[in-house]
Amino acid sequence: MSAQILIAALGGAAVLGAAVPGAKARLDLSMAKHRSLAGHARLARRIASLIPYYAYDEDRFFASDDPSEAIALRRRDGFRRLANLYQERFAATRVATAEARDGISDLQFISAYRVPFQYGRFVSQHLSAGSFLASSSGVTVTDLDGNVFHDLAGSYGVNLFGHDFYKDCIARGAERVRDLGPVLGAYHPVVACNVRRLREISGLDEVSFHMSGTEAVMQAVRLARYHTRRSHLVRFCGAYHGWWGDVQPGVGNPSPARDTYTLAEMSERTLHVLRRRRDIACVLVNPLQALHPNAGAPSDSTLVDSSRRARFDREAYARWLRQLRAVCEERGIALIFDEVFVGFRLAPGGAAAYFGVQPDLVTYGKTLGGGLPIGVLCGRARLMQRYRADRPADMCFARGTFNSHPYVMGAMAEFLQRLESPEIAALYRNLDQTWNDRARQLNQRLRQEDLPVEVANISSIWTVNYTRPSRYNWMLQYYLRAEGLALSWVGTGRLIFSLNYTDADFASVSDRFVAACRAMRDDAWWSAGALATDRSIRRRIMWEMLARRRNDQ
Repeated sequence: MSAQILIAALGGAAVLGAAVPGAKARLDLSMAKHRSLAGHARLARRIASLIPYYAYDEDRFFASDDPSEAIALRRRDGFRRLANLYQERFAATRVATAEARDGISDLQFISAYRVPFQYGRFVSQHLSAGSFLASSSGVTVTDLDGNVFHDLAGSYGVNLFGHDFYKDCIARGAERVRDLGPVLGAYHPVVACNVRRLREISGLDEVSFHMSGTEAVMQAVRLARYHTRRSHLVRFCGAYHGWWGDVQPGVGNPSPARDTYTLAEMSERTLHVLRRRRDIACVLVNPLQALHPNAGAPSDSTLVDSSRRARFDREAYARWLRQLRAVCEERGIALIFDEVFVGFRLAPGGAAAYFGVQPDLVTYGKTLGGGLPIGVLCGRARLMQRYRADRPADMCFARGTFNSHPYVMGAMAEFLQRLESPEIAALYRNLDQTWNDRARQLNQRLRQEDLPVEVANISSIWTVNYTRPSRYNWMLQYYLRAEGLALSWVGTGRLIFSLNYTDADFASVSDRFVAACRAMRDDAWWSAGALATDRSIRRRIMWEMLARRRNDQ
């Protein structure tokens, strides 16, 4: 019997020993994930599928945090005044939006996700300001009713230098290529000038043009896999790299991404995984994440409490990028900077110049097209080649009908030429100090008036944090619009200033911002019970969802 036990023990030890290397690698991978749901894509998908829909009726809408009757009444009266203002001030814009909504799926989507879903039905009935604009000028936009707003939406990051700058780029760019027109396949001579400037700016060898930022990132990953002969990409928790499946493996993707690792950013455990694994082709970095590492893009639709936080530490993030660069170099992993959103916003040389770290591949988009759609990939020659000279049938195919469209290339040429002008150089001078000072000034005003709001920024990209537990922080976006500030559909999660905001322009924004916060405070949206905490709010929502699921069953 003892011999049998010994044999069994030895056999078990051998099996365990064989299994340990694989188990250890899986454990390391698991430990390198961020502890939040955003760091666990598959679990997030499962949980999302379990969340039931329910909507508050009118009474519950104003009392979802169990306030006193007096508080609920103040909210109701404030909401009624705001709704009346919206109906009167935005009448034509609301009508145009309502007429177009059924035929535009994007409009339906953003309308459904402006606020937490429990409140959405009631808000959409009374506070729709519309999605149409008639004109733009300087730092403002004007709707169909003639209302002028300071633009804090930033055209998703396109608007870096002001609306008039891009109108002029488009007009003059079209004039440059007028004789050729929309001829595709061949290149207009302006392309050669654009390539020369992009090589200088990026510090990289070669350039390819695409129709969108998403497409440029797809090509970067595709080429990294081709040249490294490895399967997996690493993205960091919360980072956005476009809507295609491999870089959006969690909620929002109908098919699981099998060749993607979502790891924690600014983590030694992540560096450990990169050093050990042999299947990683590339690492994607979105420099915007420096404002909120390991958290998803902030949106008021997820603003169920006041736990949202953001803070930018330039030196800490630069130190992380240097560590990441060293590990990727050591392991033959392609380091990709996705600057589709932040490109040229932090510095004329992009994030590479700003943080002092050179990637192997970099993608640009948004503003680089001079106001027209574009995606650009710049990279080292060894990674950009799409074929193997010694294997003629071994290629990495990628083309696009509208790549290098003459009108886009003309507008890009105008953008790149003006990037070198004294006027634009002046906007970059002391850029961080300018926008950091403006953020500090606004935060000081908010503190002085005891308003539970603060802003955080990475240069001219801002987000709004809330310092007092509340279920109604998302209401601020509607007060801001009433004060003449235009936001994108994510609300106060992201404010994007163009660099041509003068001190006087910003002072006007600051006055309007503070006025909106005062009005929201006076209407009692921040008057939660004294015992309310973010934790108790989340617990209440969880019980609501469980009760709804039981009722559905």
